[in-house]
Amino acid sequence: MKTEGRNAVLELLKTDKTVDKILLEKSAQGSLGKIFAEARRKNIRVQFVDRKILDKESEEKRHQGVIAFTTDFVYSDLYSLDKGENSLLVLCDGIEDVHNLGSILRVAECAGAAGVIIPKAKGASVTEAVIRISAGAAEHIGVAKVPSINYAIDELKKMGYWIYALEAGGESIYANKLTGKVALVVGGEDSGVKRLTQEKCDKVLSIPLFGKVNSLNASVALGIAVYEVVRARQA
Repeated sequence: MKTEGRNAVLELLKTDKTVDKILLEKSAQGSLGKIFAEARRKNIRVQFVDRKILDKESEEKRHQGVIAFTTDFVYSDLYSLDKGENSLLVLCDGIEDVHNLGSILRVAECAGAAGVIIPKAKGASVTEAVIRISAGAAEHIGVAKVPSINYAIDELKKMGYWIYALEAGGESIYANKLTGKVALVVGGEDSGVKRLTQEKCDKVLSIPLFGKVNSLNASVALGIAVYEVVRARQA
């Protein structure tokens, strides 16, 4: 779906709708600069293009130098993700790369997780690219957008979840029996799980590393962790 025109796109950016990308005319000025700044704040991909490309993409022929592309993805309510005893949830703290988010959705769905939770800002949204990378998993698992991951942690604790951050320097994940209602927090590509978020969690768990590389890709780390939950529940 396309939204054209400066005011229309600015209004779109005030909503929670998922914007896949924005085409901006090169040498953007005035309100186009405001659109660019707001898109950057919300981690929306922006492409600067020649006017002839905008003319070609425009359906209304009134693009005013900007066209936004939205994804018709319906997010779930946070509380609807709770599936009761043995419910498993995944929280994404600063996952900005669409490939990582798509892979996380795929891993979580394959492991039987009830849902994935992402923040409204400072993280990737479920775009067409994410849906494609997830190999269809995005259509079969609930995804909730929340004001912040710390907010979600507080709410999940009220529902009886044990919250575990996946981060270096914690207890070995293999020394803990991950049963009951479990929520795993996986951090961003560079920053990992934020310090304040770690402090809100019940425990920080680490995956032992024996090679020379000192970290795992976020989706790979999550894959190991969610299947440790699966293994503990089948023991």
